[in-house]
Amino acid sequence: MNAPVDSPEIGRDITAAGYRTNLHDQGEGFPVMLIHGSGPGVTAWANWRLVMPELVKHRRVIAPDMLGFGYSERPEDQRYNRQLWVTHAVGVMDALGLDQVDLVGNSFGGGLALALAIEHPERVRRLVLMGSVGVSFPITKGLDAVWGYQPSLDTMRGLLDVFAYDRSLVNDELAELRYQASIRPGFQESFAAMFPAPRQHWVDDLASNEDDIRKLAHETLILHGREDEVIPLETSLRLSGLIDRSQLHVFGRCGHWTQIEHADRFARLVNDFLNEADQAAAGDS
Repeated sequence: MNAPVDSPEIGRDITAAGYRTNLHDQGEGFPVMLIHGSGPGVTAWANWRLVMPELVKHRRVIAPDMLGFGYSERPEDQRYNRQLWVTHAVGVMDALGLDQVDLVGNSFGGGLALALAIEHPERVRRLVLMGSVGVSFPITKGLDAVWGYQPSLDTMRGLLDVFAYDRSLVNDELAELRYQASIRPGFQESFAAMFPAPRQHWVDDLASNEDDIRKLAHETLILHGREDEVIPLETSLRLSGLIDRSQLHVFGRCGHWTQIEHADRFARLVNDFLNEADQAAAGDS
Protein backbone atom coordinates (compact mmCIF):
# COMPACT_ATOMS: atom_id res chain seq x y z
CA MET A 1 0.00 0.00 0.00
CA ASN A 2 1.68 3.17 -1.18
CA ALA A 3 1.29 6.24 1.00
CA PRO A 4 1.79 9.90 0.12
CA VAL A 5 5.42 10.98 0.42
CA ASP A 6 6.30 11.93 4.02
CA SER A 7 2.77 11.13 5.18
CA PRO A 8 2.35 11.38 8.97
CA GLU A 9 0.02 8.38 8.68
CA ILE A 10 3.00 6.07 8.14
CA GLY A 11 4.81 4.71 11.18
CA ARG A 12 6.65 1.41 11.66
CA ASP A 13 6.12 -1.62 9.46
CA ILE A 14 5.84 -4.92 11.37
CA THR A 15 4.35 -8.37 10.85
CA ALA A 16 1.52 -9.09 13.29
CA ALA A 17 -0.43 -12.38 13.27
CA GLY A 18 1.11 -13.01 9.85
CA TYR A 19 -0.03 -9.68 8.36
CA ARG A 20 2.01 -6.65 7.38
CA THR A 21 0.96 -3.90 9.76
CA ASN A 22 1.51 -0.15 9.83
CA LEU A 23 1.67 1.27 13.34
CA HIS A 24 2.84 4.25 15.33
CA ASP A 25 5.15 3.45 18.24
CA GLN A 26 6.22 6.48 20.25
CA GLY A 27 7.27 7.39 23.76
CA GLU A 28 8.49 5.43 26.78
CA GLY A 29 6.93 3.83 29.82
CA PHE A 30 4.07 1.40 30.30
CA PRO A 31 2.49 0.82 26.86
CA VAL A 32 -0.99 1.95 25.89
CA MET A 33 -2.46 0.57 22.67
CA LEU A 34 -5.03 2.67 20.79
CA ILE A 35 -7.52 0.87 18.53
CA HIS A 36 -9.20 3.21 16.04
CA GLY A 37 -12.78 3.35 14.80
CA SER A 38 -14.20 2.20 11.47
CA GLY A 39 -14.94 5.32 9.42
CA PRO A 40 -14.22 5.33 5.68
CA GLY A 41 -10.59 6.10 4.90
CA VAL A 42 -9.67 5.95 8.59
CA THR A 43 -6.11 5.42 9.80
CA ALA A 44 -4.72 5.24 13.32
CA TRP A 45 -3.05 8.62 12.82
CA ALA A 46 -6.24 10.30 11.57
CA ASN A 47 -8.14 8.94 14.57
CA TRP A 48 -5.60 9.68 17.31
CA ARG A 49 -3.45 12.53 15.96
CA LEU A 50 -4.71 15.13 18.43
CA VAL A 51 -4.23 13.04 21.57
CA MET A 52 -1.08 11.04 20.82
CA PRO A 53 1.29 13.98 21.49
CA GLU A 54 -0.11 14.38 25.01
CA LEU A 55 -0.22 10.66 25.82
CA VAL A 56 3.36 10.21 24.55
CA LYS A 57 4.61 12.57 27.28
CA HIS A 58 3.73 9.98 29.91
CA ARG A 59 3.80 6.53 28.30
CA ARG A 60 4.64 4.42 25.27
CA VAL A 61 1.86 4.77 22.70
CA ILE A 62 1.12 2.00 20.19
CA ALA A 63 -1.45 2.86 17.49
CA PRO A 64 -1.84 0.30 14.69
CA ASP A 65 -3.83 0.47 11.49
CA MET A 66 -6.08 -2.53 12.06
CA LEU A 67 -6.24 -5.27 9.46
CA GLY A 68 -7.85 -3.99 6.25
CA PHE A 69 -7.66 -0.34 7.33
CA GLY A 70 -5.16 2.36 6.46
CA TYR A 71 -1.77 1.11 5.35
CA SER A 72 -1.93 -2.35 6.91
CA GLU A 73 -2.41 -5.46 4.82
CA ARG A 74 -5.79 -6.34 3.33
CA PRO A 75 -6.53 -10.10 3.34
CA GLU A 76 -7.14 -11.43 -0.15
CA ASP A 77 -10.38 -13.18 0.82
CA GLN A 78 -11.60 -9.93 2.47
CA ARG A 79 -13.48 -11.85 5.16
CA TYR A 80 -13.49 -9.70 8.25
CA ASN A 81 -14.96 -10.34 11.69
CA ARG A 82 -14.37 -9.52 15.33
CA GLN A 83 -12.22 -12.60 15.98
CA LEU A 84 -9.87 -11.82 13.08
CA TRP A 85 -9.34 -8.27 14.33
CA VAL A 86 -8.81 -9.40 17.94
CA THR A 87 -6.25 -11.95 16.75
CA HIS A 88 -4.52 -9.16 14.82
CA ALA A 89 -4.45 -6.87 17.88
CA VAL A 90 -2.92 -9.62 20.02
CA GLY A 91 -0.47 -10.23 17.19
CA VAL A 92 0.64 -6.60 17.40
CA MET A 93 1.38 -7.05 21.10
CA ASP A 94 3.25 -10.30 20.47
CA ALA A 95 5.30 -8.79 17.66
CA LEU A 96 6.38 -5.95 19.94
CA GLY A 97 7.09 -8.26 22.87
CA LEU A 98 4.40 -6.67 25.06
CA ASP A 99 3.02 -9.00 27.71
CA GLN A 100 0.47 -6.45 28.90
CA VAL A 101 -0.89 -3.08 27.77
CA ASP A 102 -3.45 -0.51 28.72
CA LEU A 103 -6.05 -0.68 25.97
CA VAL A 104 -8.07 2.20 24.50
CA GLY A 105 -10.79 1.44 21.96
CA ASN A 106 -12.80 3.93 19.90
CA SER A 107 -16.26 2.86 18.67
CA PHE A 108 -15.59 -0.27 16.55
CA GLY A 109 -12.20 -0.39 18.27
CA GLY A 110 -13.97 -0.39 21.64
CA GLY A 111 -15.77 -3.58 20.70
CA LEU A 112 -12.42 -5.15 19.81
CA ALA A 113 -10.77 -3.90 23.01
CA LEU A 114 -13.61 -5.30 25.11
CA ALA A 115 -13.45 -8.68 23.37
CA LEU A 116 -9.65 -8.79 23.76
CA ALA A 117 -9.91 -8.07 27.49
CA ILE A 118 -12.47 -10.86 27.85
CA GLU A 119 -10.47 -13.42 25.85
CA HIS A 120 -7.03 -12.47 27.18
CA PRO A 121 -7.60 -10.75 30.54
CA GLU A 122 -3.95 -11.10 31.56
CA ARG A 123 -2.84 -9.07 28.52
CA VAL A 124 -4.79 -5.95 29.59
CA ARG A 125 -3.98 -3.80 32.63
CA ARG A 126 -6.67 -1.11 32.29
CA LEU A 127 -9.39 -0.60 29.71
CA VAL A 128 -10.77 2.59 28.12
CA LEU A 129 -13.89 2.43 25.94
CA MET A 130 -14.88 5.53 23.97
CA GLY A 131 -18.20 5.78 22.11
CA SER A 132 -17.92 2.02 22.10
CA VAL A 133 -19.85 -0.82 20.60
CA GLY A 134 -19.63 -4.10 22.51
CA VAL A 135 -23.28 -4.70 23.40
CA SER A 136 -26.02 -5.22 20.84
CA PHE A 137 -28.33 -2.33 19.93
CA PRO A 138 -30.60 -1.50 17.00
CA ILE A 139 -28.30 0.00 14.38
CA THR A 140 -28.58 3.78 14.20
CA LYS A 141 -29.18 5.71 11.02
CA GLY A 142 -25.77 7.32 11.56
CA LEU A 143 -23.85 4.03 11.86
CA ASP A 144 -25.69 2.55 8.90
CA ALA A 145 -24.63 5.59 6.86
CA VAL A 146 -21.00 5.26 8.01
CA TRP A 147 -20.74 1.55 7.18
CA GLY A 148 -22.70 1.95 3.95
CA TYR A 149 -20.54 4.83 2.68
CA GLN A 150 -20.29 5.19 -1.09
CA PRO A 151 -17.54 7.66 -2.05
CA SER A 152 -18.52 11.20 -2.94
CA LEU A 153 -17.58 14.57 -1.52
CA ASP A 154 -21.20 15.36 -0.63
CA THR A 155 -21.61 12.03 1.16
CA MET A 156 -18.44 12.63 3.15
CA ARG A 157 -19.69 16.10 4.08
CA GLY A 158 -22.87 14.52 5.39
CA LEU A 159 -20.93 11.94 7.41
CA LEU A 160 -18.83 14.63 9.07
CA ASP A 161 -22.07 16.30 10.15
CA VAL A 162 -23.07 13.00 11.76
CA PHE A 163 -19.71 12.52 13.49
CA ALA A 164 -19.29 15.96 15.02
CA TYR A 165 -21.57 18.01 17.25
CA ASP A 166 -19.36 21.08 16.84
CA ARG A 167 -19.98 22.11 13.24
CA SER A 168 -16.94 24.41 13.30
CA LEU A 169 -14.89 21.20 13.02
CA VAL A 170 -16.71 20.30 9.82
CA ASN A 171 -15.56 22.38 6.87
CA ASP A 172 -15.00 21.82 3.17
CA GLU A 173 -11.26 21.37 3.64
CA LEU A 174 -11.72 18.52 6.12
CA ALA A 175 -14.41 16.93 3.95
CA GLU A 176 -12.06 17.04 0.97
CA LEU A 177 -9.20 15.51 2.98
CA ARG A 178 -11.36 12.66 4.33
CA TYR A 179 -12.93 12.06 0.91
CA GLN A 180 -9.52 11.82 -0.75
CA ALA A 181 -8.41 9.43 2.01
CA SER A 182 -11.43 7.23 1.38
CA ILE A 183 -10.66 6.78 -2.33
CA ARG A 184 -6.98 5.88 -2.06
CA PRO A 185 -6.27 2.64 -3.95
CA GLY A 186 -7.72 -0.33 -2.06
CA PHE A 187 -9.31 1.67 0.75
CA GLN A 188 -12.96 1.65 -0.37
CA GLU A 189 -12.80 -1.89 -1.75
CA SER A 190 -11.65 -3.19 1.62
CA PHE A 191 -14.07 -1.01 3.58
CA ALA A 192 -17.08 -2.08 1.49
CA ALA A 193 -16.24 -5.74 2.20
CA MET A 194 -16.23 -5.25 5.98
CA PHE A 195 -19.82 -4.32 6.77
CA PRO A 196 -22.15 -5.45 3.97
CA ALA A 197 -25.92 -5.20 4.44
CA PRO A 198 -27.82 -6.14 6.50
CA ARG A 199 -25.52 -4.17 8.80
CA GLN A 200 -27.30 -5.07 12.04
CA HIS A 201 -25.34 -8.32 11.75
CA TRP A 202 -22.07 -6.45 12.28
CA VAL A 203 -23.36 -4.61 15.36
CA ASP A 204 -24.19 -8.03 16.79
CA ASP A 205 -20.86 -9.54 15.66
CA LEU A 206 -18.96 -6.84 17.54
CA ALA A 207 -21.02 -7.42 20.71
CA SER A 208 -19.60 -9.55 23.51
CA ASN A 209 -21.68 -11.87 25.67
CA GLU A 210 -23.10 -9.87 28.58
CA ASP A 211 -22.24 -12.60 31.10
CA ASP A 212 -18.61 -12.40 29.92
CA ILE A 213 -18.67 -8.62 30.26
CA ARG A 214 -19.93 -8.93 33.85
CA LYS A 215 -16.94 -11.13 34.70
CA LEU A 216 -14.41 -8.44 33.70
CA ALA A 217 -12.26 -7.46 36.67
CA HIS A 218 -10.42 -4.64 34.90
CA GLU A 219 -10.64 -1.04 35.99
CA THR A 220 -12.48 0.52 33.05
CA LEU A 221 -13.01 4.12 31.96
CA ILE A 222 -16.02 4.63 29.68
CA LEU A 223 -16.32 7.85 27.66
CA HIS A 224 -19.17 8.99 25.43
CA GLY A 225 -20.49 12.09 23.69
CA ARG A 226 -24.02 12.94 24.78
CA GLU A 227 -25.07 13.95 21.26
CA ASP A 228 -23.49 10.90 19.55
CA GLU A 229 -25.56 10.01 16.46
CA VAL A 230 -23.45 6.98 15.53
CA ILE A 231 -23.29 4.91 18.72
CA PRO A 232 -26.11 5.72 21.17
CA LEU A 233 -25.19 6.85 24.67
CA GLU A 234 -27.32 3.96 25.94
CA THR A 235 -24.53 1.51 24.98
CA SER A 236 -22.09 3.13 27.39
CA LEU A 237 -24.73 3.27 30.11
CA ARG A 238 -25.24 -0.46 29.66
CA LEU A 239 -21.52 -1.19 29.65
CA SER A 240 -21.13 0.86 32.82
CA GLY A 241 -23.85 -1.19 34.46
CA LEU A 242 -22.27 -4.48 33.38
CA ILE A 243 -18.62 -3.73 34.28
CA ASP A 244 -18.24 -3.66 38.05
CA ARG A 245 -15.01 -1.63 38.21
CA SER A 246 -16.08 1.04 35.76
CA GLN A 247 -16.50 4.79 35.72
CA LEU A 248 -18.46 6.73 33.11
CA HIS A 249 -17.77 10.22 31.79
CA VAL A 250 -20.30 11.82 29.43
CA PHE A 251 -19.23 14.86 27.38
CA GLY A 252 -22.04 17.33 26.75
CA ARG A 253 -22.14 19.15 23.41
CA CYS A 254 -20.16 16.31 21.86
CA GLY A 255 -20.88 13.85 19.08
CA HIS A 256 -18.98 10.69 18.15
CA TRP A 257 -15.58 12.40 18.00
CA THR A 258 -14.78 12.71 21.70
CA GLN A 259 -11.02 12.47 21.06
CA ILE A 260 -11.25 15.28 18.49
CA GLU A 261 -13.99 17.55 19.83
CA HIS A 262 -12.61 17.40 23.39
CA ALA A 263 -9.03 16.31 22.72
CA ASP A 264 -7.40 17.99 25.74
CA ARG A 265 -10.03 16.74 28.18
CA PHE A 266 -9.90 13.27 26.66
CA ALA A 267 -6.12 13.04 27.01
CA ARG A 268 -6.24 14.39 30.57
CA LEU A 269 -8.92 11.90 31.65
CA VAL A 270 -7.10 8.96 30.10
CA ASN A 271 -3.72 9.98 31.51
CA ASP A 272 -5.16 10.47 35.02
CA PHE A 273 -6.89 7.09 34.83
CA LEU A 274 -3.76 5.27 33.67
CA ASN A 275 -1.55 7.18 36.12
CA GLU A 276 -3.45 5.51 38.97
CA ALA A 277 -2.18 2.14 37.75
CA ASP A 278 1.35 3.51 37.28
CA GLN A 279 1.37 4.80 40.86
CA ALA A 280 0.02 1.54 42.23
CA ALA A 281 2.72 -0.39 40.36
CA ALA A 282 5.42 1.94 41.68
CA GLY A 283 4.13 1.43 45.21
CA ASP A 284 4.32 -2.34 44.82
CA SER A 285 7.90 -2.29 43.54
